[in-house]
Formats: sequence, C-alpha cells, structure tokens
Amino acid sequence: MAKPRRANERAKTDKANQAEKLKNPKARLLIAEDEASLRDILRFQLQSVGYEVHEAVDGKEALEKVGALQPDLVLLDVMMPQVDGYDVCRKLRMSFLTRHIPIIMLTAKTTKSDKQTGLEGGANDYVTKPWDAKELQLRIRNVLEWSRQQRSASPLTGLPGNLSINEEIRTRLESGTPFAMLQIDVDYFKSFNDRYGYQRGDDAIQTVARILIRAAQECGGGDTSFVGHIGGDDFVMLTSPDDSEVIAEFIVNEFNQTVPGLYDPEDQERGHVEVRNRLHQMDQFPLMSLTVALVSTDSVSVTHLAQLIDIAQELKEHGKGIPGSVVVGERRRPGDGRQSAA
Repeated sequence: MAKPRRANERAKTDKANQAEKLKNPKARLLIAEDEASLRDILRFQLQSVGYEVHEAVDGKEALEKVGALQPDLVLLDVMMPQVDGYDVCRKLRMSFLTRHIPIIMLTAKTTKSDKQTGLEGGANDYVTKPWDAKELQLRIRNVLEWSRQQRSASPLTGLPGNLSINEEIRTRLESGTPFAMLQIDVDYFKSFNDRYGYQRGDDAIQTVARILIRAAQECGGGDTSFVGHIGGDDFVMLTSPDDSEVIAEFIVNEFNQTVPGLYDPEDQERGHVEVRNRLHQMDQFPLMSLTVALVSTDSVSVTHLAQLIDIAQELKEHGKGIPGSVVVGERRRPGDGRQSAA
C-alpha cells in the first residue's frame, strides 16, 4: 500500500533538512524579533537545519546579546521597541568587536527607500515578511559563506589569507593540473616600518598587493591566477607555469620602479635608511627589495602542500643572499627541457 502523500512530503522535507544541517555545522544565529510567535517560527525553521539559535525580544537586548555571544549572523527585525533595527545595525557596525558580524534585516516594509536605509546602515541582506522558509535558509547560508571568506582575508590588503591560500594550493594539487607558485617576500621592510611608522608601512604593503593584482591582470593569468597575503610582508601567487616567469619579472620591475617613491627624498638619494638594529645601535639598511621564489609543478614533483612550501622556502632563503630584487626558481636548461635552480 502506498504511503499517504503527506507522509511522502514529510519524508522529503526531513531529508532536505538533514542535508541542510550538514552544510551549516554549529553556526550560531541571533534572532532579534519582538513578536513571540514569529520568534517561535524562526527558531523552529532554523534549528531544524542545524543552526544554534539565540533570541532577543527588542533592540536593546539584541545589542547586549551580540556583544556577549558574538554570533555568526544576526537576523534583525526593523520595527522593535527600545532600539529599532536600523539603529541596532548602525551601532553594531560602529563597534570594532561586532562590525564583522553579518546582518540580515527582516521586515514587513517593502519600499525601495526602506531597503536602502537598511543596506546603507550596513546590513548584508534584506528579507521581507512573510518569508519563504527555504529562501531564508539559502540567504542565511550564502551570507555565512561570504562572511567565512571575508574572515579568512587579510584586513589590510583584502587578499585571501592563510586558510584560503592553503585550500587553493590543495585544490590545485589534487586536480593534477600543473601550476606555478610564486612566494614573494619584501626585504628590509622592518627597517622601512621602523623609520616611517606603521601607517606608511601599511601603505607599502598595500602597494605590493596592488602590484601583484596588476601583474595577474596584465600578464595573461587574470582568469587563472590567485593572489594571497600570508601576512606581514609575505605574499603568494598561484598561476600557470607558462605565465609565471613573465609575471615574476613584471612584479620585480614594477616594485623597483615604485619603491623609491615610498621613501623621503633624502633617503632616496642616500639609498638607505638609518634606524636602530637589534642591538639598539644606529645602523644603515638598504631600500626595500623583493625576493620572489618560483616553483612550478610541471618541473618539480610535488605531492602535498608542505613539500611545496619547503621548496619555496629553500629558494627564498637562497634569494635573500643576493643583493637587490631577484627571482629565484627552477629555470629551463637550454636544449634538454629540464630545470635547474637559478
């Protein structure tokens, strides 16, 4: 005997919810909604797909709970007592501790100006009442994924950080398609930072990031190249083996043309800066240069991430012993198609 249609539909829903749970492990949400019946519905819809759900009954409590819980996302009603949703959103965006938390506004207001008010206040998305449960779940999932990607990015350059870099390298290794990795290190950055201070140091790092992005865009690898910021003055670029040497030379040339302008005229003319060394004695340090370590998997057998990093690190250490900006890597030997360190 066939199951009743309602039982079949319930089974399909349960299966879909179970699949959704696997996509959203332990994400913590805060619902800020003053109507108890709507909070109950939202709690059920979100807990059923695996979210950890917390609640606030007005804007004042929402601000308190966001600070205490540090949720992964806030579902924020606009019309609430004490403090309305727009003000809650603005206050969260003004605080360093909460400005990174994604916010989805939930409201019965549907005019264009109402949506603009929420988005201009810093909301990431806007859902109107009555909502479709599946659509709401998808919007939450998309915003959470965006947030995870943002958190793994460098706050200084906006480039992907270590988590994204490692994941990208693993993906390329697993695909089996040859690629080249450029590990870029700014030499004598510390002396520049000590001489001019953190603001100009940050400007220098951002300048390097712009050069790397431009290299990826202008040297044939814009669609396949990946640029990441390891941290400090260390960067990574992944690109095709065919484009890698042209890109590396572009980076070095652009850096060498740009870097003198980062220094004061007197330091440019001298060709060095004077700052205290690790022994707290005044010492002379050259202007910044670049060491670019280039490893290509079409010439070096690489099977895992650590191996690739070890090779690049060894090449980088060799390059740092060479004055000025330099590209150090695997070079093709004329006539035999093999590669050797250069």
